[in-house]
Amino acid sequence: MRRKTGRFAALVAIVGALTMAAPVGAITNGLPDDGEHPFVGQLLFYDPDYEDSRFTDPGGWFNCSGTLISPTVVLTAGHCTFAIGDDGDSTRPSGIGGNDVWVSFEEVPDYTGISSAPFIPDDNAGRYTAWTAILEASGTWHRGTAYPHPQYDDNAFYLHDAGVVILDEPMNGLGRAQLPSLDYLDQFTGKAKAQTLFEAVGYGLERSLPIASFGGDTRMKSQQVIINANGVYGVHDESSIVFSNNNGKPHQGGTCSGDSGGPFFRNNTNLQVAVNSYGVPPNCTGGDGAYRIDQADDLEWLHEVLADND
Repeated sequence: MRRKTGRFAALVAIVGALTMAAPVGAITNGLPDDGEHPFVGQLLFYDPDYEDSRFTDPGGWFNCSGTLISPTVVLTAGHCTFAIGDDGDSTRPSGIGGNDVWVSFEEVPDYTGISSAPFIPDDNAGRYTAWTAILEASGTWHRGTAYPHPQYDDNAFYLHDAGVVILDEPMNGLGRAQLPSLDYLDQFTGKAKAQTLFEAVGYGLERSLPIASFGGDTRMKSQQVIINANGVYGVHDESSIVFSNNNGKPHQGGTCSGDSGGPFFRNNTNLQVAVNSYGVPPNCTGGDGAYRIDQADDLEWLHEVLADND
């Protein structure tokens, strides 16, 4: 698991010993997306500093989800964009501007040829070379450059857990998510909080248990309601919000590790109000922590990014 201090991370390393790479976790007890959100994609990225216990040399690959908010800008989590490699080199200490990130908008991303087994234990560098060649030659994986929120702190990820990937080439014809108005989520209190549905979208496992996991690598969706809008870890700055995670009606399903950066939409709209940030134990059933993007600093930054890239 990629180390994220102080929480049950919503980001998990690829299990490279398998013949195909796969994220460990995502929408649980949800439904197939069935093309409803073609502008939501899966991220595959490389952290050259990560210590993978199977290798004698450093380097790790990870998955997240993200959403087009313009043809070239993918909105995701801050911890999905921090310290990504730049042509294989470390971007630390700033952690900004790495280009070792690719995004697929296929409902079932293509991992053909992506396998760690041939390179274990002493050729992690060879794995990077081979995988990047496959991704660069692919017609469905699209490279970009990653930038976390300007105030992102990896030791307190939940305070500014937003990031963007600027794609090298525009993705036209897929549509996009809309950004919310300032403090949009503040209106959902009392009955409105319990009765208003939101929709999470992401890739990965459909079910996660302590001893087994099921499904994976398919875009899924789930419907949830707000259960807590008072911040997280004792920090009551209202930047975080928790959605339900269950299998009941009228809301069904939730998210889990590996689904970081995926969107939370107002149900049956393309209005994105938050990104998936963290999970609440145990076994992804305690609630889904999300980072609000309806705050002033986020909206100002995102509109600047859009203006600079479109």
